[in-house]
Amino acid sequence: MEQVSIKNDYLSLKVLNYGARIQELLFRDKSGNWQNTVVGFEDPEEYLHDAISLGACVGRFAGRISSGGFTLDDVFYPLYNEKGVHLHGGKEGFARKFWEIREVHEGEDPFVKLAYTSPHLEEGYPGRLQVLVTYQLIKGNLRISHEAITDRNTVVNLTNHSYFKMDEEPNISHYLLQLGCRQYLETHSNLLPTEKLLDVYGTAFDFQQSRAIGETRFDTPLVLHTDFAGSVYSPVSGIRMRVTTNQPAVVVYTPPSFAGICFETQNYPDAPNISTFPSSLLKAGESYLNQSVFTFDLLP
Repeated sequence: MEQVSIKNDYLSLKVLNYGARIQELLFRDKSGNWQNTVVGFEDPEEYLHDAISLGACVGRFAGRISSGGFTLDDVFYPLYNEKGVHLHGGKEGFARKFWEIREVHEGEDPFVKLAYTSPHLEEGYPGRLQVLVTYQLIKGNLRISHEAITDRNTVVNLTNHSYFKMDEEPNISHYLLQLGCRQYLETHSNLLPTEKLLDVYGTAFDFQQSRAIGETRFDTPLVLHTDFAGSVYSPVSGIRMRVTTNQPAVVVYTPPSFAGICFETQNYPDAPNISTFPSSLLKAGESYLNQSVFTFDLLP
C-alpha cells in the first residue's frame, strides 16, 4: 500500500492508494493545535478490513440502486445487491481497489492525482470507465475532483466518503450545522428513495439556519438548489468546515457508533431507475466531473 502526503500553510493531507482514501486531514484549531478533521486509522493496513468506506472514493455509483440493476439502451444490467439494494458500487466498488498514484505536486497549491480503470461489466456496469481523482490544497480549501470517461454508455455517480470531525469530543451533538437545502428525498425503510421530494420546513432536517445537531441523525439525501451544500462548526475547537459542490444533491450521514459526519456530494440515489431524477448517464466520449470544495476556517 502506498501513502502520499502533501501540505501547505493551512492544511496537511495524507492519501492512500487503496480506495483513493483520505487517511488524515490536519487543520489548526483555535489553540493552534493540529486537529485531524477526518476519522481514520493510523495504520494503513487496517483499511484493508474497513467495511464503511472510511475516506474512500465510492463508485461506480455512490448510494443505492433498486430493482437488482438498471436498464440502459434497452439492456438490463444486473448488479450485486443485498435484499434488493445495491450500495456504493457493489461488493467491492472503487473503495476496495488499489489505485495508481498518477501525479504528485508539492509546490504552490499542492495536489495528488490517483487513477483507476474499471473494466467493462465490472460489478455489472457497462463500459470501460477511466477515473481520475484529484485532491488539491488551495489555502484553507481541500478541492476534490472526480473525473471519468467511458468507451460506451454507462451510469456514473462518484463521491468521497470521509467522516469529518471538528474536535475530539465523543459525539457531535454540539456541532452547529447548516444545510443548503429546502427539500429532501423521501425514502423507504431500506433507504431507497421514492420519487417524492419533501420540504424540510418543520422537520428534523430543517437546518437552513445554523443550529446544534442535537439528537438529529442523518442518512438522508438532500436536494441542493445552489452550490452551497452545508457547513459544520465546533465551538470546542473553533473549526468550521464549509462544503460547496457542482452536484445536485448531498447525502448527509451520521454514523451511529462514533463521532463523525459525511457530506457525500453526488447525484440522487437510484437515479438510473427514476426518470424524474437528474440523469446519471455518461455517454461514450463525454466527460464526468464531480468537483467539491471543503473550506476550513476558524470562528471565535
